[in-house]
Amino acid sequence: MIIKGKVLVCNFQFSFINFTNMKKANYKIIGVMSGTSLDGIDLVYVNFDFKDSWSYKITRSETVPYPLNWQETLAAAINYSEEGLEELNKKYTNFLAGIISRFIETHQIKNIDAVSSHGHTIKHEPENKYTLQIGNLPELAYLTGQTVICDFRVQDVALGGQGAPLVPVGDQLLFPEYRYCLNLGGFANISTEKNGQRLAYDICAVNTVINYYAQQLGKEFDEGGKLAGAGKLNKDLLKKLNNLSFYDQKPPKSLGIEWVKSAVFPILEQYKGNLPDVLHTYGLHVAEQISKTLDNQPDSKVLLTGGGTFNSFLIKHLRESSKCHFTIPSQEIINYKEALIFGLLGVLKLREEVNVLKSVTGAKNDHSSGVVYEI
Repeated sequence: MIIKGKVLVCNFQFSFINFTNMKKANYKIIGVMSGTSLDGIDLVYVNFDFKDSWSYKITRSETVPYPLNWQETLAAAINYSEEGLEELNKKYTNFLAGIISRFIETHQIKNIDAVSSHGHTIKHEPENKYTLQIGNLPELAYLTGQTVICDFRVQDVALGGQGAPLVPVGDQLLFPEYRYCLNLGGFANISTEKNGQRLAYDICAVNTVINYYAQQLGKEFDEGGKLAGAGKLNKDLLKKLNNLSFYDQKPPKSLGIEWVKSAVFPILEQYKGNLPDVLHTYGLHVAEQISKTLDNQPDSKVLLTGGGTFNSFLIKHLRESSKCHFTIPSQEIINYKEALIFGLLGVLKLREEVNVLKSVTGAKNDHSSGVVYEI
């Protein structure tokens, strides 16, 4: 769907548009990602090339931390009224447009094909056929002066899918040499190939929980896992965490902050008298849940990305829990893989090629998701 200059009500009866002018070999794209851990907004300027297969080169990258007032606002937004969310969406779109425009100006980026932006997830309730990512209004194109591709999740949810994860198609096209692609962000999610199909799903919460309790100890996050390392295992807490019913569900499945607040925090709050022990035990819990999803064979290569990759405590225990071969790539890939892949999702949308896989999300069919706003 292409929209020029005004908002259209989407009824999800999609007719694919022939982007013959966009079927080319090279694309210059800005990928933009804001994760649930509220670390900040990741931006990458990428050259994508297609010659039988996709390749990429990140030429500029930057993370813009959220100011404290935006961190607090976004964390509280799940409880906003419908009218409050509409107003927040407008304000966030303006804020995001400023971030993108400064990135373009600072790095003197020219001849951009499009900005491909995830937006920021406020609510994700696929069981209710509802998901909301703010910052995806058409004003984003007008304010940045760029063609914008965004709102990638809504169509998939309307087609009966989970609306997540969306990154696996990028894992398949850009990182095919790995048996597993494991992202340790706000949530741990994994992507792999099985019986000729790409499968992917969320495993458990990671930085959404770790950052929350680190902040209660006066730290922005648990740097290197030092806070967790100072704690001890609480076996009773570990047992309760491992018994969460989500872990018994079969893929496709996905998680949102709602689940953390309703299922995880009530358990952890019972033990908040000793937060280092909570962080220590929760780190072991994450490692254990991840290892259960792997085949644990020494020749299985696992690509690790996301902020959790810098948590030495977590990585140490993950390697102790599994025999797989874990690869930690360059910091650029660790930090910006999701922004990179959302850039690719935008390219695939411009080409009207599949960018969401039904085998991953559970949707009725593979599809080319997202909305294109042209200036």
